[in-house]
Amino acid sequence: MDETWIPVLDAAGHRRDLSLREIFDHAGGVRVIACELPTQTFAILRLALTILHRATDGPPSEAAWQALWRDRRLPISDIDDYLAEFRDRFDLLHPEHPFYQVADLQAAKDSIYGLERLIADVPNGIPFLTTRAGTGMASISPAEAARWLVHCQAYDPSGIKTGAVGDPRVKGGKGYPIGVATLGGLGGVYLEGATLLETLLLNLLPVAPGWQRADERDAPVWERAPQTSTEEADATRGPFGLLSLYTWQSRRVRLFGNASGITGAMISNGDRLDWQDRHLLEPMSVWGRSAPREREQKRTPIYLPRPHDHSRALWRGLQTLLPAPPPPGAEPPQRLSPMVLQRLARLTVTGVIGPDFQARTRAVSVTYGTQQAVVDEVFSDALTMNVLLLVEHSELRAAAVSAAEDAEKAVGTLRRLAENLARAAGSRDADSGEAARAAERAYAVLDRLFRDWLAGLGPDSDPVAERAAWQRLVHRAVRRLGDELIAAAGPAAWIGRSGTDRAGNTVHYSSSQADAWFRRGLAKALPMAADTPQQKEEKV
Repeated sequence: MDETWIPVLDAAGHRRDLSLREIFDHAGGVRVIACELPTQTFAILRLALTILHRATDGPPSEAAWQALWRDRRLPISDIDDYLAEFRDRFDLLHPEHPFYQVADLQAAKDSIYGLERLIADVPNGIPFLTTRAGTGMASISPAEAARWLVHCQAYDPSGIKTGAVGDPRVKGGKGYPIGVATLGGLGGVYLEGATLLETLLLNLLPVAPGWQRADERDAPVWERAPQTSTEEADATRGPFGLLSLYTWQSRRVRLFGNASGITGAMISNGDRLDWQDRHLLEPMSVWGRSAPREREQKRTPIYLPRPHDHSRALWRGLQTLLPAPPPPGAEPPQRLSPMVLQRLARLTVTGVIGPDFQARTRAVSVTYGTQQAVVDEVFSDALTMNVLLLVEHSELRAAAVSAAEDAEKAVGTLRRLAENLARAAGSRDADSGEAARAAERAYAVLDRLFRDWLAGLGPDSDPVAERAAWQRLVHRAVRRLGDELIAAAGPAAWIGRSGTDRAGNTVHYSSSQADAWFRRGLAKALPMAADTPQQKEEKV
């Protein structure tokens, strides 16, 4: 609470560490929480939001939230009073109830525990491909341990854990898998404002219909009796609301060490959480219908969180991120956007937030490997966009979604060019890798172009003109890449050779023919990029 352990970037971009109290005191002068991993940042943000929810008593209504937003202020005295009341529960090394831990956690057999179980960016069993080695793994500061502890409760992999004495689930000294920690299954999404203060408020859902559900049983873990080695009973476990959800204890943990350094961690199974149909409770994830569970349980709809596609930049899946218009008829929607985005759209429609407001939407998720027992990849991406793009029937939103589709079509045309050039040069395998490499280059070029174009959209933008401008940008970029492919194809591709197309027709493949197909395909994919008569006259 008082020691500095949360890294932030200030308005000048300088990094410094703040205490839990200080991130609220200095929120207006801090840009972002800036931890080692984006997943760490997300987990600590949710911890801060829990405290803010409690200190604001909800907030109890939309009007109460709007007063905070209008004044751009946090109730600092209420936050201080609240934290003071539970001060001893925020002690990382407390002998009876250490923060986010079980004080007497132990295994049936004495063992030595290292830090590789706690630190997510150290490959388990392969400690060679890491910047941490030797003394770097012998001890870490309590500040760093606190960050990894919060991260562990949120993103710890599945797999066999150390069996804790007193846990009836333990067999042969082992705790068998119960799944990844709470946030590991989410396609995490949150809103970033110009300052940490705005970020906290934008993600603070008030107690109101359609947003936060109030339940008197809902409480953060530090307001309840300290955890034991056993799984908490269903009757008291919840989650009953955001407070218990944001501080969910997926693991039972005990840190070893003292104020001079933490030297190890015992990690055992904690409380399981089934995410099925929690979309009305969890506000920071993308959701989708689960066909297998709907067939199994013979009911619809059933929603599960959807982790992000780590192979694609966020803008390429823009349609799955933004609030979708309701489907025709009574069919439940196939996907649901995060509640924090839905609410920002509502605030825009009602005029609480002006149409010129720029929001930064950040996505975070983890890919696990080998039966979800190891962390494979950590994904993070962000898009800056005008709030009008979140409104369901906004023409600007439709233009942005269509623009992303335009880029996909153009890249598909470039892929076919690479395949045709490979055939012209004599390759029997059109999927030799050239097409994939060409597409990768195109996405790399279009990535920055799209982000800049998207950030430039505003309430005064003409959706039709902006989309036409985007298609011209894409046409120039992809055409240039296509010209480079053709120039590099060589004399064999220029001479060409006969082959069979997908319809079974005999075709002569050559670089000139591939170029002609490419030009026609690009014109079809980007029809608004064609020069108007006025533009042709200006060029002349």
